[in-house]
Amino acid sequence: MDRAPGGGVRLRLPREERALLRALPAQLRSLLDEAPEDPSLERLFPPAYDDAESESEYRALMGDELLDGRRRALRVVEETLDEDRLTAEQAQAWLTALNDLRLVLGTRLDVRDDTLLGGLSPRDPRAPELAVYAYLSWLQEQLVEALEVDLQK
Repeated sequence: MDRAPGGGVRLRLPREERALLRALPAQLRSLLDEAPEDPSLERLFPPAYDDAESESEYRALMGDELLDGRRRALRVVEETLDEDRLTAEQAQAWLTALNDLRLVLGTRLDVRDDTLLGGLSPRDPRAPELAVYAYLSWLQEQLVEALEVDLQK
């Protein structure tokens, strides 16, 4: 990914990477829709208040809006995956979706700041999922860098 002439982001992803990115939003959407109590979603929706009553009120008021925002971001990724260029708005939705995917996957894999992704044995049962996590992290970084160029101008 890099800055597209005239603004936005040029999306240059090989077919295999697009196939991976095609599968992930549906998996996260399924989790959001069918397993809202899944512990890995706590990273997406951390408590806003320490007080249980205030937190409950907040969830009642904002819960659907927070979920809808995440679903919209996933939908943008799905709808633009075959495009060669993203608008700045679409790129922001991609950032949201990539971050959400990373947070959920990282929580499930118990990724910590000190998790060494590069030195992982291929025999580690988490290796395939950690490779996806590392790829999503790299892709997110590429997108941030492309958007930074837009912001600097």
